[in-house]
Amino acid sequence: MFRDECVIEVTGGRGGDGVISFHREKFVQRGGPDGGDGGDGGDVVFVASPHVNSLLAIGRAHKYQAEGGEQGGPKKCFGKSGADVEIEVPVGTQIFDARRDNLLRDLTEPGQRLVIARGGRGGRGNPHFANAVRQAPRIAEPGTAGEQRLVRLELKLLAEIGLVGLPNAGKSTFLACVSQARPKIADYPFTTLVPGVGVAPVGDADSLVIADLPGLIEGASDGVGLGLQFLRHVERCPLLFQLVDVSPEAAQAPLAAFQVIDAELAQYSPELAARPRWIVATKCESAPAEARAAELEQALGRKVWRIAAVRGVGLRELLGAALAEVRAWRRLRFPGAQEPVRHAPLSVPPHRL
Repeated sequence: MFRDECVIEVTGGRGGDGVISFHREKFVQRGGPDGGDGGDGGDVVFVASPHVNSLLAIGRAHKYQAEGGEQGGPKKCFGKSGADVEIEVPVGTQIFDARRDNLLRDLTEPGQRLVIARGGRGGRGNPHFANAVRQAPRIAEPGTAGEQRLVRLELKLLAEIGLVGLPNAGKSTFLACVSQARPKIADYPFTTLVPGVGVAPVGDADSLVIADLPGLIEGASDGVGLGLQFLRHVERCPLLFQLVDVSPEAAQAPLAAFQVIDAELAQYSPELAARPRWIVATKCESAPAEARAAELEQALGRKVWRIAAVRGVGLRELLGAALAEVRAWRRLRFPGAQEPVRHAPLSVPPHRL
């Protein structure tokens, strides 16, 4: 199962108490105070991990508390500090203060860490309160409580290409044909209910990360259907593929289908609507479908890519051109960085390249 939002409570460990103790030894009178300090409480830390892809397990726990520090001991023995609690979250997780609704951190790189709730400080033992006047103090500090916060986690998928389109436009079929991802595919609307990600090998040593996202319907930007649960996942994608079903059996005419998605993206975010978006005519397997794709291209005045995913038609050309576009984006985002080398899985059939 997949979950992309949850609210949890995090609490740092309580600091250990300081101790009131006095040195005791044969033939030594008034040995003086020797109470140890308490240990500090542990922290609660979020860690971005590439090995986690959902907030499902994290959200089930609801509460996370770090270990408290131990009490100090005699002979100035310090108490042991409490252990930290590290919560692994998917790369791309945004962390909000649930009460103030402000963004605390966006964990976009593997290994990034955020101390979300610090542990309390250990209390001081009675030696800290000794002075020339008060040489045998019976005073020690208690440990302080750890921080407590209510936080909201939101996951935005990190993908280079986002697939948008009406239900049954062919997004899941496309992803299944170009990668090893296995999304649910059927001939009824909203087959895909949760986002999915696949890695599509391109050429001999590179690949594209593609996100298959639930189908949009009219009013999605206002929360209709899957609404905002879907749209936030395309905010990070530098390139969008808008898939349009051009087969004679499609529920809507290609131009009308295009306009619905175009309007929803513009209403949700003008910046998102202005992002590079390629129009991809799917199920282009017959002369009538080709004619409908040509009509769409003429009406829009821009290139419309034709594919028949199941037969592997047009996939190589589309992904090759998309890779060049994404490489240009990589150079802008990571200037001076070397192009990543991503070897294609050997088990992917050649026609999917």
